[in-house]
Amino acid sequence: MKSINNILFNPGAYSNQIAITLLILRLTAGILMLTHGYGKLERLFGSDPIQFADPLGVGAPASLALTVFAEFVCSILLIFGLTTRVAAVPLLITMLIVTFVIHSSDGLGKQELPLLYSAIYIALAVLGAGKYSIDAMIFNKVKH
Repeated sequence: MKSINNILFNPGAYSNQIAITLLILRLTAGILMLTHGYGKLERLFGSDPIQFADPLGVGAPASLALTVFAEFVCSILLIFGLTTRVAAVPLLITMLIVTFVIHSSDGLGKQELPLLYSAIYIALAVLGAGKYSIDAMIFNKVKH
């Protein structure tokens, strides 16, 4: 019973589990989103004319470049835990645009995955990278 009380009422007792969970969230979301971003990166630098959704009205090439920045560059930052809170913001914005603009009339089936990513990015933006990250090594914010 004492260990249950420690987990429920002593946040310090499970700080390592939180750090491991944040690492798993960063790696999972970062690697899976990187696969989406890499395909878009190839399109951005390919020889074919760029055809891409333009939900912000900045033009298809700029929209694709912003999406590549979020899905590719920010995913790499997440994987390594470098500027995690900042990197989560463009990813969150991208997923919210995908959910509520691109797939606004497609129903939950198409909105489900970007909403799930959004929840992960909110958690990472609020909680940060955790102690198993470059952020922790650089800023020494987390006690080991």
